Amino acid sequence: MTKEDMVKEAVEEAKAKAEQAAREQAQESEDPEEETDCAEEADTSAEEDAAEEEDSGEPSEEESEEEGQDEEKKGRKLFGKKNKKDKKDEKIEELTDRLTRQMAEFDNFRKRTDKEKSQMYEIGAKDIINKILPVVDNFERGLAAVPEEEKKNPILEGMEKVYKQLMTTLEEVGVKPIEAVGQEFNPDFHNAVMHVEDEKLGENIIAEEFQKGYTYRDSVVRHSMVKVAN
Repeated sequence: MTKEDMVKEAVEEAKAKAEQAAREQAQESEDPEEETDCAEEADTSAEEDAAEEEDSGEPSEEESEEEGQDEEKKGRKLFGKKNKKDKKDEKIEELTDRLTRQMAEFDNFRKRTDKEKSQMYEIGAKDIINKILPVVDNFERGLAAVPEEEKKNPILEGMEKVYKQLMTTLEEVGVKPIEAVGQEFNPDFHNAVMHVEDEKLGENIIAEEFQKGYTYRDSVVRHSMVKVAN
């Protein structure tokens, strides 16, 4: 036998002895009766603890921990960032508010423009009417100066037709003569240039009209020049 074989045999024998000694020691330390008693004591203790917890009504550590987590989640929902508005919603609200203000401004601008246009149109119409009224006055003076025997003259008849057409046109656009003779004097429509005492007429009654006045859409274009009695 060589030296190497002798060494291997000695090592294997030492291992076998060590394993045998470990098995014997393990068998000596094991006691079935003690293990059973320990297990029974552990089960009894656990049952008593559970019964005490049920009798006391206090939550266990696990339940307390779960309740704490629930409260923490609720707090986050109430005071956390979840209640904060989304940036897109804030942008939409900002643009909607801006659009509403611009629409209101545009509507006010449109109303002002329409009013200004109406005023400008009225001013222009009154200016044209004031330029036409002297022509009407000349027609009336000329027709009034014609003798009765000459009124059947064709030229005169033509002038009368032109005069009537002119007055009809003015009336259609809203121009109307102001009533004067026999009416009570009204400074809003009449301009008194002469006074006369006349017992036949009442107080502040217009006795005579020197120049006819006109209104355009219920506003005075030209006041009537009149003579007022008493």
